Amino acid sequence: MKKTDSLRRHIVRAYLLFAVSASLFFAIIAALAVEGIEVHLVDERLKEVAGWAGPRYAGRLPVEMPAGISFHHGDGIPKSLRGLPHGVHELSVDGVDLHVLAGSDAAGEFVVVDHDSEYEKIEIVVYSMFAVGFLGFMGCSLMLGRFVGNRLVEPISELARAVEERRGSLPSQERRDELGVLARAFAGHTRELQQFLDRERFFTGDMSHELRTPLTVIAGAAEVLMAQTGSDPLLHAPAERIYRAASEAGEVTATLLRLARSPDQLEWSELSASAIAQAEVQRYQVLVANRPVTLRYAGGADFTVHAVRELLQAAVGNLVRNACQYTESGHVEVRLEGRSIVVEDTGPGLPPAARARLNNLPIPADAAGSSGTGLGLGLVQRIGAHLGALLATQERPGGGTRMSLTFPGDLTRP
Repeated sequence: MKKTDSLRRHIVRAYLLFAVSASLFFAIIAALAVEGIEVHLVDERLKEVAGWAGPRYAGRLPVEMPAGISFHHGDGIPKSLRGLPHGVHELSVDGVDLHVLAGSDAAGEFVVVDHDSEYEKIEIVVYSMFAVGFLGFMGCSLMLGRFVGNRLVEPISELARAVEERRGSLPSQERRDELGVLARAFAGHTRELQQFLDRERFFTGDMSHELRTPLTVIAGAAEVLMAQTGSDPLLHAPAERIYRAASEAGEVTATLLRLARSPDQLEWSELSASAIAQAEVQRYQVLVANRPVTLRYAGGADFTVHAVRELLQAAVGNLVRNACQYTESGHVEVRLEGRSIVVEDTGPGLPPAARARLNNLPIPADAAGSSGTGLGLGLVQRIGAHLGALLATQERPGGGTRMSLTFPGDLTRP
């Protein structure tokens, strides 16, 4: 999982977004409040001074202004302040910020000037404090987001690790919140899957074990028939066919027994892919004898596979046997490409039922009778999953099928 996809980051971002939104909201309110206070403290003050000083000036009475405020009338108005529209203005004259109220009365134009207003300094202090508060709010939101994110995500991460590691007991099942419901659901589903897998493993193992004895009897009887009918080709050929079928069924049974075991209970070793492929090609030459089909090993760069010998032999052997059985003419070629064992034939190609089996799709109703080759390939697929290999199939240009069993370069013992 990428860090940008982390639930912790999403939680922290949510807190920071909330902090920014709240700060922006309060900033607007603060700005409106500051402007309102300015109107009340400065503008109203100037108007009050003008209302008091105007009549005194008209009555030729002394006009004594508070400190920092001056009242000018008629020709006494400074040139820089003359001609201003009526109302309150903020001006800067000779580098000095002034609040000026311009107006008129019966005696003419006047201005009231606030020379020493502390409001600008107050504004700076207020906005500075707000900036500090904003930074503090963001910092607190960041820490709170991380704290809440860790509190929420850590139990989920622990549950995810337990599921990935396939632990027997999942954490957080005792919780009464949504995480507890999720943990209990995971635990229940895991138990159901484990029970299903155990039932399948036990059934496969028991069935394979029970079949070994009758298959051994059949093979032994066929071997006796072969010895007694050596001079009679009409009887010897069926006996040989029975013996070969019983031997193949015995090999499938042994393969199923191994697949029913856990990988750590099998004997793993370093095997030569070339040696296995050549041995299986030599072994199944009997299937193409007296037929217009050539079975050959085309070579390729050898590589080492960490696998169970019997399972690897069964996988390659099933691919070769299927190709030989369903190819009427032409050739079956086995070669190595990269880290793949490739079996290519010039047969009719995979029937729809077999293709559906390999892709875990429903078998078409009109193709149910053509699924025989899919059984062997399905077994190869299971062996590949057991060994960490991948079975792939594709149509061969010009007709036929190309099957490849690919092993990853970093394949290690489970």
